[in-house]
Amino acid sequence: MSEPISDTFARQLQQMRADVIAQIRAQRGGKIGRAEAAGDLRDVQSGDWAQVDAERDLAMAIDEREAEALAAIDAALKRIATGDYGLCVDCGVDIPTARLHANPTALRCVACQDKAEQARGSAHPSL
Repeated sequence: MSEPISDTFARQLQQMRADVIAQIRAQRGGKIGRAEAAGDLRDVQSGDWAQVDAERDLAMAIDEREAEALAAIDAALKRIATGDYGLCVDCGVDIPTARLHANPTALRCVACQDKAEQARGSAHPSL
């Protein structure tokens, strides 16, 4: 991938990273995390424990999703730095620029992504 195109994606990824971090800070609303806040709420509230548990579980799931997003962004930035950005990790072909614009953290070309999703689906058959 050419350097100007890599620079464009690097800026896009850095903005995505800043946005995720800003979202985390806004959602936490302070120095403690949502899980800790939910725990504090549980200690002082004598109300609906099921609702408090559900809110804590949701907060933890959101934290996990945000951590995964940051990890994917950081991995893409590392691939830019090493010159591997835009190459499918499975087959090594160039990932189409349109796909990278739609999903700057993409690891695979569409064909290999489809195969990976099918393999993941067959590993966990539905009941």
